[in-house]
Amino acid sequence: MRTTTRRAVLGAGLASAAGGLLTACSGSGSGSKPEKPVAYVAPDGKEVAAAEARRHRAGGSVREVRLTAARTTLDLGGRKVASWAYGDVLPGREVRLTAGDTLALTLANHLPEPTSLHWHGLALRNDMDGVPDVTQRPVRPGGSFTYRFAVDRPGTYWFHPHSGTQQDRGLYAPLIVEDPKEPLAYDKEWVVVLDDWVDGVDGSTPDAVLAELAKGMGHGESGGMDHGGGGGMGGMHHMAAAEPAQDGPSRMLMGASSPVLGGDAGDVAYPYYLVNGRTPDAPQTFSAKPGDRIRIRFVNAGGDTAFRVALGGHRMTVTHTDGFPVEHVETESLLLGMGERYDVLVTAGDGVFPLTALAEGKKRTALALLRTGGGAAPAADVRPAELDRTPLTAGRLKAAGPVRLEERRPDRTLTFELTGSMERYDWALNGRRYAPSERYPVAAGERVRLAFVNRSAMWHPMHLHGHTFALPGGGPRKDTAVVLPGQRLEVDFDADNPGLWMLHCHNVYHAESGMMTLLGYRK
Repeated sequence: MRTTTRRAVLGAGLASAAGGLLTACSGSGSGSKPEKPVAYVAPDGKEVAAAEARRHRAGGSVREVRLTAARTTLDLGGRKVASWAYGDVLPGREVRLTAGDTLALTLANHLPEPTSLHWHGLALRNDMDGVPDVTQRPVRPGGSFTYRFAVDRPGTYWFHPHSGTQQDRGLYAPLIVEDPKEPLAYDKEWVVVLDDWVDGVDGSTPDAVLAELAKGMGHGESGGMDHGGGGGMGGMHHMAAAEPAQDGPSRMLMGASSPVLGGDAGDVAYPYYLVNGRTPDAPQTFSAKPGDRIRIRFVNAGGDTAFRVALGGHRMTVTHTDGFPVEHVETESLLLGMGERYDVLVTAGDGVFPLTALAEGKKRTALALLRTGGGAAPAADVRPAELDRTPLTAGRLKAAGPVRLEERRPDRTLTFELTGSMERYDWALNGRRYAPSERYPVAAGERVRLAFVNRSAMWHPMHLHGHTFALPGGGPRKDTAVVLPGQRLEVDFDADNPGLWMLHCHNVYHAESGMMTLLGYRK
């Protein structure tokens, strides 16, 4: 097996491309003119090393992990599918460490194509962020790469590839960073990973789904696919280089609607919706005692589905979103867009209760069970009454005092119009498909405002790498925020982590079609 060092992976060519003189958009909106050439901080530059040194804590341990990405057969609960995964399990085995530790994870690639690992939600060193041909060379088949970085913030995170549509296979796993001074008291903890599943079902693959969607509604001409250049998360050229698409049923979804999401709920008709890799016909059962206080860490690892979650017969107290604490709020149901995470506390009742995740607007559910006593399990299609309540979303939350972003006038505002349509499948930012050479410049120490203006008829979960931003009015700290159709959402972050950082829609198929860009720190 070939082992590649960080320095060799970056190489002179990549470092030059990252830090060299490249044209950058001014970032003032879709009509902005390019600025003069800007020199950017390289992913392995001295500024990145200095930021990493500030994250290190004395006395932290090194958590060493080995991970293999390979083809495998997964059992979803009586239905076996051929897919790609980490270690033959779905989700991949949880990685857990404590804030202040260093993670040293070696990824061995036994897949038939290049891959990578992105650490969703973590503020980490830029050359470990896992974006092929931006922060690292892709890990080639038969090769390996060691990701090594300090982790200084507790929270609920996860990791997945940033290569093509690979995330919509079985390549994902939770990453839990414990707080050495944990303020919450609870008896048990569960990690609940939600997913929509198509890979290996009746010949379908995510690449084939993307190829169908790219033709546009009604399989007409794709029209607007010629914006800009390049491809997203590996790009459309990457899709063509993947394994040949197999024959399978149409997966294009028509008519999925949700008032909570502002209309159109999604593009893909998935055959299965999963909780921790299991279908509703063979759900995972969590055991507890009546009265136990339980922390549930929810992760939406889906490709195209928002999930409305509820625990029948219970109320949930929301304590965190995207790893950061919030002022506690009780709710009966909760909505998670792709990439979002929420932590909740529940006090277990006596009996058997459904933990149901409704695929919002798609009229299908995923299921797990809480059992604290005797009784028959509810049916696979159970719909607890709590699902009928208006779900809590991030806009109703406030950041907890210690993590609330201080009020400050932004030094720079970057406006991103979210454009595209299902008819043409030409998703983009400011009307331009992703091109690695185009970056929106920021400067270290700035307060940066991101203004998302959704010009499309679809909702978009927008994700920023390497940082967390604050929602308006003392809102929660987030790295992924849902932007509804016709909505303008302004979020602020402090530019305190140098490098080149992705900003993109976390709908896998929107990102792959071009709805992504880069923010670059000026040298």
